[in-house]
Amino acid sequence: MDLSLGIDAVENIDIEKFNHCYFNTQKPLVIKGLSKDTSAGVKWSIEYFKEIVGNVMVDVYDNSNKKSAKSAFTVPDLKMQFSEYLDILTTNEHTDLRIFLFDLFKYNSRLKKDFPCPDIFKGILDNFAHMFFGSKDTTVRIHYDIDMSNVLLTQFGGKKRVVLIAPEYTSLLYCLPLNTYSLIDPDKPDYKKYPALKHIKGYDFILDPGDSLFMPSGYWHYMTYLESGFSVSYRRIGPTLKSPLQGLINLGLYMPADKLLNKVMNDKWLTLKEQIAERRIHKLALGKDIFCNEWKTINPSNHIN
Repeated sequence: MDLSLGIDAVENIDIEKFNHCYFNTQKPLVIKGLSKDTSAGVKWSIEYFKEIVGNVMVDVYDNSNKKSAKSAFTVPDLKMQFSEYLDILTTNEHTDLRIFLFDLFKYNSRLKKDFPCPDIFKGILDNFAHMFFGSKDTTVRIHYDIDMSNVLLTQFGGKKRVVLIAPEYTSLLYCLPLNTYSLIDPDKPDYKKYPALKHIKGYDFILDPGDSLFMPSGYWHYMTYLESGFSVSYRRIGPTLKSPLQGLINLGLYMPADKLLNKVMNDKWLTLKEQIAERRIHKLALGKDIFCNEWKTINPSNHIN
């Protein structure tokens, strides 16, 4: 995998330029210090959350639970008081426990006022926000968001490493059928088992506290908490109907089908999904006159799914 692409980064950007150069063209962007002049940029901390919403019971997910590899549909592994989880984060030591897609704002409207949807991302979804929490060295498996929304992710309280790969490479990433994730490890790519990974190009960069990442629809991402921290995401429907329609299919058709097959076939379904993903790559290789492990240059714009 070649992750040496340089992502655009700006200090400030107006709505017109953002839409013209990035949103409409679906090009990723890092906006440095977007939250620094907001109340959240000044006040948000572990102690602040403990004070105003520490008594909330939260769903927590355990990265060490390998059952989550079977499907994009996951259920919480345990519940705990939010203050208890935040105490774990303050140690800045590794834990497999993380929180994601958490609507913290509904428990205290003050939080929404602290960090409303930035002007460049306002739309019909700007009242919906999710928070993500993780400890040092916690990773988030490589995937693209199942609803196919555009995402503005703002990092708070800790650095995060982001690997970002364009949707043109979906076929080469061994995407599992009926799902939006892969079992590959971007930190230790196994080129013997997954030879197509040699032809992947992407970005590898750090989000500092206060930075925001614009992640276009369908972009693959793999994230690592370099320090205990948290982030907020806002979503925006894309410039065309293709992505939201695909998101509806993913949520309304593919996810339920995958969930049902997991229930009926159990581990056999995961094994079959891996085999299907590998066969897709083999079919693509034959179509490009590529023989076995002798991989030649592939034009990513012509990938098959």
